[in-house]
Amino acid sequence: MNRTVYSKDGKELRTVELNDEVFALPVNEDLIWYAVNSELANKRLGTACTKDRGEVHGSNAKPYKQKGTGRARRGDKKSPVLVGGGTVFGPKPRDFSWSIPKKAKRAALKTILSLKVQTDTLKIVEDFSIESGKTKDLAVFLNKFGGPERTVIILKDNDPLIKRAGANIPWLSFLSYNRLRAHDLFYGRRVFLLESAAKNLNEFYGEERGA
Repeated sequence: MNRTVYSKDGKELRTVELNDEVFALPVNEDLIWYAVNSELANKRLGTACTKDRGEVHGSNAKPYKQKGTGRARRGDKKSPVLVGGGTVFGPKPRDFSWSIPKKAKRAALKTILSLKVQTDTLKIVEDFSIESGKTKDLAVFLNKFGGPERTVIILKDNDPLIKRAGANIPWLSFLSYNRLRAHDLFYGRRVFLLESAAKNLNEFYGEERGA
């Protein structure tokens, strides 16, 4: 398929060919779900921890005698029913991460790219950089394509200047063509793909790489 390439000012320049094996696939919602939730699970720290009655600091002695007080019998002060006692079935440190097969992850990223093309939320932009590294200069480009909303820019390689310019924009994230994240890509309301990155994606996610 052919898609329009836009300038930094939002004007149409030319067309670029996109690989149908990457940008024209049917949307697989199951793959997207697994890819997105795998990334979210892998980001969880799993450090939440509570103390049960065997770990709470306190005496093991009975607070008062068993009979004759008219009160309920108590074993020790660390009982879960008392203030300051242990927690029943509370969280313990654990590993929440899980993974999906590499081929499934690649297929999920391709179906997300295809979804963005189908919904017309992916725009190809000529290669550019922010030489000044200033946020206001990058904001001029973003404002040409609409107001502030969740935006992703896919780069050809690491560009520290454009990343520094976008560091102060909370709704903007950057991805490299060979290190895409399913979560950011799927939830991006606008996806800007640099022209050189588009050509690299054609090859990197093409069937000839065994995807």
